[in-house]
Amino acid sequence: MDSDATAQRPAVGSGNVAFLAGESDAAEAARARLTARYGNVGEDSADIVVALGGDGFLLRTLRRIAHRGVPVYGMNRGSVGFLMNEYREENLVERLAAAERVTVYPLLMTATDVTGQDHFSLAINEVSLLRETYQAAKLEISVDEVVRLPELVCDGALVATPAGSTAYNLSAHGPILPLGANILALTPISAFRPRRWRGALLPATATVTFR
Repeated sequence: MDSDATAQRPAVGSGNVAFLAGESDAAEAARARLTARYGNVGEDSADIVVALGGDGFLLRTLRRIAHRGVPVYGMNRGSVGFLMNEYREENLVERLAAAERVTVYPLLMTATDVTGQDHFSLAINEVSLLRETYQAAKLEISVDEVVRLPELVCDGALVATPAGSTAYNLSAHGPILPLGANILALTPISAFRPRRWRGALLPATATVTFR
């Protein structure tokens, strides 16, 4: 199902679409062909952005232009493409007009370092906490200020959005989440104890704290 595009018909021929390409030769070639066929504008002037590449490139594009609120339509010119639409050059105007709009909500991360200083960042795919030494990390995990796991011995843990569930989360054996789902994946990374704990699904409004 087509996703991540505006529900209104964009005038592709009028030049309000920006075609952005990933680093692969296939993505660059696709951008050249689409530009010749439909025109191209800079992303700062576009009403809609068409991202050509894989899932990683789509996520980077979303992060880079999130402040503008411009819809992004992904077409697969990468390797995985779980989040992407099928690449076709024909009938692009009709495809954009018929695409289902999906809103991606980023995670807000607050990290406090050993000096007590707070650091803030937004994450579209996941927030992860990893050990820094050869020893396993020991984490206490709270959800909405309630301790749910007093001690997790592991290499780390992450919280993934539906958009990011096919990235690091999947490689850590976390679940794939539907794009429109209002849930988050809490996934351990190489958990040693409790050995059988495979993580949890949380509401999208949850506040997760690692200590």
